[in-house]
Amino acid sequence: MASGGTQLKVGDLIEIFRFGYEHWAIYVGKGYVVHLAPPSEVAGAGLSSSMSSRADRAIVKKELLSVVAGGDKYRVNNKHDDKYEPLPPNKIIQRAEKMVGKEIPYSVTHDNCEHFVNALRYGVSRSDQVTEALTAAGVAATVFGVAATLFGVAGLVGMVLARSNREKQ
Repeated sequence: MASGGTQLKVGDLIEIFRFGYEHWAIYVGKGYVVHLAPPSEVAGAGLSSSMSSRADRAIVKKELLSVVAGGDKYRVNNKHDDKYEPLPPNKIIQRAEKMVGKEIPYSVTHDNCEHFVNALRYGVSRSDQVTEALTAAGVAATVFGVAATLFGVAGLVGMVLARSNREKQ
């Protein structure tokens, strides 16, 4: 059962709330999940998962959800079911089990744990965390760019006015 009391079903995406980000796993039954973790990660360690941002390889692990989540809250979050048709549960399990124990490329921006589980459930590799972070960075860059431009324009106007005042004197 998920922390919200939801009954887990095979193929469910499990969102685990870590400090500063969400770790993702896929439920494969009998209390177990399959997830992507850097080789140095200790299951359920929470903050040590931040090591994943520095790793370029990861290991596909099958572990008890209770161990992977540790003390962190988690929930079922099949958030793309309205956009993509989930694969049949037996196909999801087959694909997930086939990957267990393999070391595969890892990247925070294009091959992370969320990409991994979405590919298993939907056949589509995507990470909303990455999309949202890139969108936020783009907005921040635009805001800072506009502010810098305004300061630059104000500086130029100030120089022109100061020059004009000097020439009048």
